[in-house]
Amino acid sequence: MPKKEPSKKNLALFSKNIDPIKFELIRNSLFFLVNEMALSLVRSSYSGILRDNMDFSTGIADRSGEMVAQGLSLPLQFGPMPDAIAAVSKRWGKNMNKGDVFILNDPFEGGTHLPDVFFIKPIFINKKLFCFVCVCGHQIDVGGRVAGSNASDSREIFAEGIRIPPLKLIDAGKQNETLISIIEKNVRLPVNLFGDFRAHIAALKTGENGIYELIKKYTTKELIKYFKELLDNAERITRNAISKIPDGVYKFTDYMDCDGVELNKVPIKVEVQINGDSVIVDTSGSSKQVQGAINSTYSMTKAVSYFAIRSIIEDDMPNNGGFFRPIKVIAEEGSIMKSTIPAASGARGVTLLRLGDAVLGALSKAVPKRVSAANEGGPTLYSFGGYDSTKNPFIFVEIFGGSWGGRPNKDGIDGIGHPLCNQRNIPVEFIEMEYPLRINGYGYVPDSGGAGQYRGGLALFREFKYIGDTPCQLQIRSDRSYTPPYGLHNGENGSLSKNILNPGTNKEKVLPPMVTFILNPDEVVRFIIPGAGGWGKPENRKLENLLYDIKNGYLTERYARKKYKDVLLDSNTKH
Repeated sequence: MPKKEPSKKNLALFSKNIDPIKFELIRNSLFFLVNEMALSLVRSSYSGILRDNMDFSTGIADRSGEMVAQGLSLPLQFGPMPDAIAAVSKRWGKNMNKGDVFILNDPFEGGTHLPDVFFIKPIFINKKLFCFVCVCGHQIDVGGRVAGSNASDSREIFAEGIRIPPLKLIDAGKQNETLISIIEKNVRLPVNLFGDFRAHIAALKTGENGIYELIKKYTTKELIKYFKELLDNAERITRNAISKIPDGVYKFTDYMDCDGVELNKVPIKVEVQINGDSVIVDTSGSSKQVQGAINSTYSMTKAVSYFAIRSIIEDDMPNNGGFFRPIKVIAEEGSIMKSTIPAASGARGVTLLRLGDAVLGALSKAVPKRVSAANEGGPTLYSFGGYDSTKNPFIFVEIFGGSWGGRPNKDGIDGIGHPLCNQRNIPVEFIEMEYPLRINGYGYVPDSGGAGQYRGGLALFREFKYIGDTPCQLQIRSDRSYTPPYGLHNGENGSLSKNILNPGTNKEKVLPPMVTFILNPDEVVRFIIPGAGGWGKPENRKLENLLYDIKNGYLTERYARKKYKDVLLDSNTKH
């Protein structure tokens, strides 16, 4: 297919009558504001999943619902925000008023999975809708059969918790006590949940106040003009960047180990079509929706596809919805990529991470010097839930990651959250202070990153001892225990994940990658995430990098002699 040249219109940096200085001032003000919203939520939230894991996202949308700015938090939740706003607008239309705050979590009406709750506040100026401020956060529990509400083995959405369609949590400044009462009766930790709700609302208030300050400085008419330019500018930059990628059709297939209930290879197929300055990401041929809770909504499938394309674009650009415009995402109705009711989706994060791996795997064939080997393939999520001897409930939820794949010019990064999640691990001290858990070990797993010219990031492990008074429920969502993170350009695959009950004892048991079971007092469980893939031939690794890894305990000498024998032999020959 002949390569199309980008049009002169696309090459223009700004539209007519745009002041580039004012453009940058408004752009930076917006991104400062959404990050202030994020900091507000972190400072005031109750639960570790928000405060420490940072499983949330903040954003500002124009009056049509197109995102003009996102905070530096969770990329996964940015793509679905327009769908959530659209669901609110469809249900409420002209019945939105000043002082309203809308809430929703229904995956079949604007949501993604039940623990992710969207909070949306329309901003009115002179009785006219001007924009929306938005926050989405993962809640510690929204009810259902398993504490934490994200069990992989739930078989329909009705088992996962309370479904909230787009409703007014606050109606013209007055709290909806009926809705609050219904939610309170359906969750295990209402004090924590409503504390986190208040943190989300405080973040919305931070965003609202910031918008008012911008209006005082620039006026609504001027801001509307520059909101549009922010979106158009991002679209132009994106189209120009895409036009530099060779036209073609690039395919990749990756697999998950489990359908949420049974060990069963679940294929994720991707075809990326580059045509001039646009992209089609086609997931047709991927698995039909499955019996377990790893089914994705279409909004999340779009979000991951956007992220994968964004990660290979080198240009600096505003992080907003204008970037979405040149990208079309195709998913089949009733598939794991676009599930239909009554599909469960509480653990759908693992599917999305595998989709990200597949899209990037396809893109590695188009732009090999821009794509890293596979990251750890998705953090392990676990939820401990139970009651103490006085019947007080507790729930501990953590998304445990991560490591990055070897890069075209550098090793993978050790001990960092998956780029699609951008999360951090919860501090050991906080866990032991707040929960009936003791951390026996936490650290790197030597020899776990895929060998290569640039090795993959190392796996991490955490080992917990449950020290509660009564048995608790443990839910685990992991993957890559059979299909390892892939290496690229002759780099080797990363290591496999593993979950072990009572390691080193006569009761040791290797657990399935996705499982829910009862954990007894004094039992121990060790979670090992996958190591990331390597990039390039191992024999091309620099000797000094290899010796550094051995010296610092990242690699054992035995492993180095096995995987990098040519590097060591060449060194011995020279000396």
